[in-house]
Amino acid sequence: MGWSGLTNGRLLKLAERQFDVFITADSNLTFQQNPAKFDLAVIVLEAQSTRLSDTMPLISPVLTALATIQAREVVRIRAKV
Repeated sequence: MGWSGLTNGRLLKLAERQFDVFITADSNLTFQQNPAKFDLAVIVLEAQSTRLSDTMPLISPVLTALATIQAREVVRIRAKV
């Protein structure tokens, strides 16, 4: 989408125009930005890495969260250790 290198604030501003939910592995995003300022829900994936093998176990909880998450809400989904 050509969004590489954008700051988190600009990224969320662009995302809210095109999406209902923003899924990220950047666990610092919600500390650096106030998600309540954006008409967008945020799901933060907290896994060992962004490798597919580490994120695949989070897909079921993501799908569950997508069913109920609301704009301006943040849901953190953590990998089981």
